[in-house]
Amino acid sequence: MKYVTLVSMVAALGGLLFGFDTAVVSGAIGFMKERFNLSEIEVGWAVSSLIIGCIIGAASAGVLGDRFGRKKVLLLAALLFIIGSIGSAIPDTFTGYIIARIIGGLGIGITSTLCPLYNAEIAPAKYRGRLVALNQFATVTGIFLVYFINLWIAGYGDDAWDVSTGWRWMFGFGVIPGLIFFVLLFFVPESPRWLIKQGKAAESLPILLRIHGEELARQEVLEIKESFKQESGSIRQLFSPALKLALIVGVGLAVLQQVTGINAIMYYAPEIFKQTGAGTNASLVQTILVGLINFLFTILAIWLIDKVGRKPLLLGGSALMTVSLFVIGLQFHSGEPSGLLVLIFILLYVAAFAISLGPVVWVLISEIFPNRIRGKATAIASMALWMADYVVSQTFPPMLSSAGPAMTFWIFGFMSLFTFIFTWRVVPETQGKSLEEIESLWSAKKINVTQKLPEA
Repeated sequence: MKYVTLVSMVAALGGLLFGFDTAVVSGAIGFMKERFNLSEIEVGWAVSSLIIGCIIGAASAGVLGDRFGRKKVLLLAALLFIIGSIGSAIPDTFTGYIIARIIGGLGIGITSTLCPLYNAEIAPAKYRGRLVALNQFATVTGIFLVYFINLWIAGYGDDAWDVSTGWRWMFGFGVIPGLIFFVLLFFVPESPRWLIKQGKAAESLPILLRIHGEELARQEVLEIKESFKQESGSIRQLFSPALKLALIVGVGLAVLQQVTGINAIMYYAPEIFKQTGAGTNASLVQTILVGLINFLFTILAIWLIDKVGRKPLLLGGSALMTVSLFVIGLQFHSGEPSGLLVLIFILLYVAAFAISLGPVVWVLISEIFPNRIRGKATAIASMALWMADYVVSQTFPPMLSSAGPAMTFWIFGFMSLFTFIFTWRVVPETQGKSLEEIESLWSAKKINVTQKLPEA
């Protein structure tokens, strides 16, 4: 476990880049709006341009990962992230910034797809949930750290300095985690399942020996080889009657993770708090509280996910998210929202997300698809997630100004309610099953979607 955990932690650092790059804009966007004189639509584009790159990166990650291996493509992603961080910090035009953010987004899209997939393929079944959830832990760590970095940089100079220079340092700071990730990737092995798929079972065996021990490792090699024999490797296989449910679950949860509003809050938290009358510094401090709660409850989720299971966490989390969002909407509907109450229920909402949809969706996406098409299928689900993220982040500023914050948060609340119903009716429990067991159960159509997976 020590070896597997260390390897998984290195791979999960891709999640830290994910969290850093998606949240850094929350501290910079107010200064950029003034620096480039941005309209509400342009503010949305400044935030969501990253996601265009993420969509393309996620869409290509499966094909690239299947062809060249998980490790090589993650190295490419780290380089793209570094280039994007530098490029976002130096432009004198809004267009130059947008191009750099899209380049960085390519790297983020790749890591968001391949990091959890890699961890799922290398982890023992008993601990797969928490090891894959390390990726989400790294993501929220990146978000949490960047809030502190943004506050520190913003306080370094006056408002004029922040508008001209401060936001550039916020983006440029991303070079440091990008370089760390790039260097550490040279010390992790390739995915054993990918090696077996390439006919390199001899190379995969030493890796599996370190994970499982001799007897289980040899058995695992045979099971993986057998699973590849039973699959065509074609995307068309996902639309077969046996696997259609897996596609519905994977894509459905990916979209619902985003349309429940989490990244609207993560990207625009300071601007939301300003709506309650908070000043610039106060809103940045409150945003740090959001990051802290996200961080702490993700740790709790990592501890619970292999004990309680995936489905109970999703049900409990989506229920609490629904209540929190409706209360926030009511506060804004009153016309005189209490800054304290809005903060409390935003923190409750973030806690509920961090213990449920945040880590659990990535775990399920990484484990429910068959071996031969896991890369492509995970890419489809990740692409759907980023497309939903784009729609939310692009439409949130104009929605906030036209429909108002009350209606905006109520819409997210209805989406959270639908997530509860979708999970209750459609999502299976996969706790404690090997990837090959999950695959055989989908194929045999033995899943009762309202109960745990039966024993194989």
